[in-house]
Amino acid sequence: MEDNKTVNRPTAVKLLGIIFDYLTKIASERSVDKILRLIADFGRDVVSADRCTVWLLDEKKDILWTRVAHGVDRIEISRNNGIAGEVATTGEPLIINDPYSDPRFDKEVDKKTGYTTYGIIALPIRDSDGNMIGVVQVLNSLTPLKKFTKKDQQHLMLAASYAGNQLEAVMLQEEMENTQREIIFTLAETGEMRSKETGNHVKRVAEYSRILAELYGLSETEALLLKTASPLHDIGKIAIPDSILLKNGPLNDEERKIMMGHTTLGYEMLKHSDRKTLKAAAAIALHHHEKWDGSGYPNGLKGDEINLYGRITAIGDVFDALACPRVYKPAWEKKRVIETFRKDSGTHFDPVLTKLFLDNFEQFWKVHNTLSDNR
Repeated sequence: MEDNKTVNRPTAVKLLGIIFDYLTKIASERSVDKILRLIADFGRDVVSADRCTVWLLDEKKDILWTRVAHGVDRIEISRNNGIAGEVATTGEPLIINDPYSDPRFDKEVDKKTGYTTYGIIALPIRDSDGNMIGVVQVLNSLTPLKKFTKKDQQHLMLAASYAGNQLEAVMLQEEMENTQREIIFTLAETGEMRSKETGNHVKRVAEYSRILAELYGLSETEALLLKTASPLHDIGKIAIPDSILLKNGPLNDEERKIMMGHTTLGYEMLKHSDRKTLKAAAAIALHHHEKWDGSGYPNGLKGDEINLYGRITAIGDVFDALACPRVYKPAWEKKRVIETFRKDSGTHFDPVLTKLFLDNFEQFWKVHNTLSDNR
């Protein structure tokens, strides 16, 4: 519904403060979602509006969609619809202070959200080459006049032009990171398929690792790094001979020794990279079979000598092995899995991480069910 509150337009000094504050925040942000939220806040505050919506253009689908909008969840519209669609098509800014009398205004969005729009400024967001990448749209001036002006448009244009350059750079970086993740998952899944592991094993372990990392207090960025790196924990198995890797029945001592070598083989494959993700993956590959009491392999490390990422991934890897069926055993029931982790806390597993895992067990069980190979 329309908000009756009113505010004065910011003074020149206050406006300058708003601009510098947001420019600093946007320049230091590396997340597309967070940058879009900052752009929305920036647009709203710089013109004293009630709401701001940031639409991104999907050229392939010929739609505009919001990943961030004040007061609404994700919405998709045709590029040919509404005020945002008009701006995306023509590339020209618009000020409309009586949208319900304008045939270009799409009333359906208001119907869906229960909101009443009485004023709009919509401007294109362009990349450094001048290509359209989206539209920023502010709604409902909160000034006593309750109308947007040309000066508001100029102020919003400043926000849109700067935001477009920053958004382009961060979206490119995100695309590169997403491509890297896809390559890592594909490589990891190829290795798992060779050893006849279940298809979603690496995806589940990755998600378990992310959740446990966040519960432990690692930042969102570090937890995502661990999620991306953990699928390569068993990559060294691609160098294990089929006669051992695929053997039906127990391994003899010599075969077991060769199999255990997958940890150092994975480490040797990955250790030469300077990329954060592959450096983390190298540590995980080497350490995920170490045990808290020093009885693990390959180096018999104890306690905090074991890399944190390796300790986290170890819990996810073992949990998945127990909770899912394997060629050599059926899936274990939830109660039996919990009892095993309680018993092995402080011997096999880091006791602090194990407690976090058990205290939040239903989160992990939900992932286990959601990414089940039977779905």
